[in-house]
Amino acid sequence: MQIVLEGIDLRVVRLPLAEPFVTAHGTRRHREVVIVRAVSADGPAGWGECVAEPEPTYWPEYSAAALHVLEHHLVPRLLDGRSLREVRGNQMAKAALECAALDAGLRAEGRSVAAFLGATRPVVPTGIALGITRTVDGLVDAVVRWRDRGHRAFKLKVRPGWDVEPVRAVRDDVGDEIALLVDANGSYRSDNPDDLATLGRLAAPDLGLVAIEQPFAPDDLVGHARLARQIDVPVCLDESIGSLGDLDTALALGACGAVSLKAGRVGGLVEARRVHQRCRDAGVSLRCGGMLETGIGRALNLAVAALPGCNLPPDLGPSSRYFSTDLTPAFDSRGGTMIVPSGPGLGVEPLAEVLDDMTVSQRTLRAAT
Repeated sequence: MQIVLEGIDLRVVRLPLAEPFVTAHGTRRHREVVIVRAVSADGPAGWGECVAEPEPTYWPEYSAAALHVLEHHLVPRLLDGRSLREVRGNQMAKAALECAALDAGLRAEGRSVAAFLGATRPVVPTGIALGITRTVDGLVDAVVRWRDRGHRAFKLKVRPGWDVEPVRAVRDDVGDEIALLVDANGSYRSDNPDDLATLGRLAAPDLGLVAIEQPFAPDDLVGHARLARQIDVPVCLDESIGSLGDLDTALALGACGAVSLKAGRVGGLVEARRVHQRCRDAGVSLRCGGMLETGIGRALNLAVAALPGCNLPPDLGPSSRYFSTDLTPAFDSRGGTMIVPSGPGLGVEPLAEVLDDMTVSQRTLRAAT
């Protein structure tokens, strides 16, 4: 794939969420992201979305820092033909820039991101991620509301003090007809007996969880390995996996039975493809994780979720789950499934008027002539 880039546009956009999203790290009412546009010399533009959040609570990167490293370090290197590997870390910023450049190249070739990755499914099941609610009844009501719209898989956020009771209430209300997994965002401690007892109760057969995601801190791979040997429910690693090397370490320790694959967190689509293949070779389950993406990131995630090894429910739902107005034409669902874009590149691009309305700041970097 050979493309010549004339420049890179960087925008910060801010979208109000359709409803507040509460996790162990806090409450989000808006989604602020960096949008990258790669302008090619003789072909279509490409788009990428940086999934870094405004604060470094989920991941060390955050949106303002990602914007800085893109403007001052990554984009200049890309436009000068230098390797992005000269810059250490900053996976989310790198992933957004890589996606934009790849999108431009794939659009020029008439090939989809799904085809580039090796995706095999034209449609994927939905998976609705639900944050912590004010009451248990409120959580049950939310699950029932989305279930009645055809969705059959849910990820429930948990933290100490909000775990077994709400999950049991959901399971008791909906029975065995839906798939449930929980995500702790590293809020438990592997050296706390009470936390270990709670996780054991969450893994009880009557709750029927398909996985427990990131119970401990990202660097506590030993704790995850010990837990994996004590419970029958797969331990799914998310924040612990920032690269193929991280995955190899986790596999060597026996620290995970599943991985939440986020292209942004591992540095882009090329690395995501390598992580996916290593998991398949090791017999480890995969799920496509989400970061409250706009339609640009949602298109990418649909392609990832369509990979053959992604056999656990993803973080994927219709645009209306997240935004009243999305940057792209809205993604919809039907019968608990979503269509994987098959058009060139990501298969979608932002609506110009919406993008302009939601833009907080914008800057353009041009290649030297």
